[in-house]
Amino acid sequence: VQPNNYSTFYDDQRQNWSIMFESEKTAIDFSKQVCIAKCNSFPVLDSVLYQDLLLGEGQGAEGGDSLEIAYTGWLFQNNGLGQVFDSNVNKDKLLRLKLGSGKVIKGWEEGMMGMKKGGRRYLIIPPAWAYGAQGVAGRVPPDSTLVFEVEVRRVKLVKECSSSDGQSVSSRDSPAPSPVPNSDGFSAD
Repeated sequence: VQPNNYSTFYDDQRQNWSIMFESEKTAIDFSKQVCIAKCNSFPVLDSVLYQDLLLGEGQGAEGGDSLEIAYTGWLFQNNGLGQVFDSNVNKDKLLRLKLGSGKVIKGWEEGMMGMKKGGRRYLIIPPAWAYGAQGVAGRVPPDSTLVFEVEVRRVKLVKECSSSDGQSVSSRDSPAPSPVPNSDGFSAD
């Protein structure tokens, strides 16, 4: 995925192709279908597949960084999207998570690495990286492959150092940090 509704990819002959789409929505829909096609090309999916839909800006998230996320989760059924089993998109609360803390499924920990503020990503997560043989009663059947569309709304980077005047400065944040600290610890931008 590239800025201005472009996508680039390599074919099986390692030739590079670029496609320009007429709208952001069309580029995103195409990228989702590419990810589903990749999933369907594997006899058994044994790792997380992800496809960036929008790249976002700033430094990519790493282990220990905190994110606020809007997401929707579907069951992967009949080689495509099944029913929605969870979403916070139309709710007031974003999901807060700290990468590497083990508080979310392993597939999210893996699939969210490198995401940037404003980035959107499509994740296809096999059962072993999700809820496994137990599933989630009433929502996720046992041994389910899951699909998530996730959007990072806020990022708090963990790596900080002190500058010479004693103020805390993020070594991986934007060059102009917000002058007003937020009580929740997330930067105002």
